[in-house]
Amino acid sequence: MELRLLTEPQRGADYTTLLRVARSAEDLGFSGFFRSDHYVKVAPGDALPGPTDAWITLAGLARDTTHITLGTMMTASTFRLPGVLAVQVAQVDQMSGGRIELGLGAGWFEREHQAYGIPFPSARLGRLEEQLEILTGMWATPVGETFNHEGPHYRLVDCPALPKPVRGRLPLLVGGRGTRRTPALAARFADEFNVPFASPEDAAGQFGRVREAARKAGRDPDSLVYSVALTVCVGRDGTDVARRLAAIGRDEAELRATGLVGTPDEVLKVLDRYRAVGASRSYLQFLDLSDLGQLELIAREVASRLD
Repeated sequence: MELRLLTEPQRGADYTTLLRVARSAEDLGFSGFFRSDHYVKVAPGDALPGPTDAWITLAGLARDTTHITLGTMMTASTFRLPGVLAVQVAQVDQMSGGRIELGLGAGWFEREHQAYGIPFPSARLGRLEEQLEILTGMWATPVGETFNHEGPHYRLVDCPALPKPVRGRLPLLVGGRGTRRTPALAARFADEFNVPFASPEDAAGQFGRVREAARKAGRDPDSLVYSVALTVCVGRDGTDVARRLAAIGRDEAELRATGLVGTPDEVLKVLDRYRAVGASRSYLQFLDLSDLGQLELIAREVASRLD
């Protein structure tokens, strides 16, 4: 089981804070540092000093880290036009030396769209599908040729389809719990499929739907990476766990159903349950960005004991 870090900067974090966590994650051996793409807090709290932009953050981290994988979980397709997004992520990938992965979702939080004047269309899954078509089409266009697209939501004419990602294309992450269109999109476009904040049983069901969609699309289901996102709260003992739960304002019973909470031994047992249903990668939603001691504990007592 590979462990990556997932942060939620909209809860309150400036670039300096995010860089400190990213460098700690890199030094401790986590394989990836990912961040959400939000402009308004989702959970209670003052959220000071205010929002940070996902791709501006990743551009900075691309230059200020050396080897950790960087990406979004998930960029909202409503926030950016697909041609512009292709330029942004390819440039950041070049800045990182080829360490960027793109998680792309339909966008769901209407209030942040209202707050910043971003349109919130009704046909978001259709727009997401078309954005994925455009991104993959632009990356596949040979240098020197142009890319054209005529769709219900976007029109590109003689697009240079530049710059290119370092590896020619970026690994794409698709995720969610939708039972029909989401698995189909993953089967068609994704390198990785992620189930967020679900029990092992629910994750197993969604992985099964994606595998079936891949078979129907003529694709080997094993060609996808299957992952989960899980809120994490790990302590040396019960007192340590209770302190960290209080710091992030989460309920222990809730996290035990769909997250990772407890001592390292307890967390390892839960990770084994997700691994048993097909997850080979876990994104640890790390909510208290000041608690670098917890990262050290996870690296020393959890990650080091995983196969």
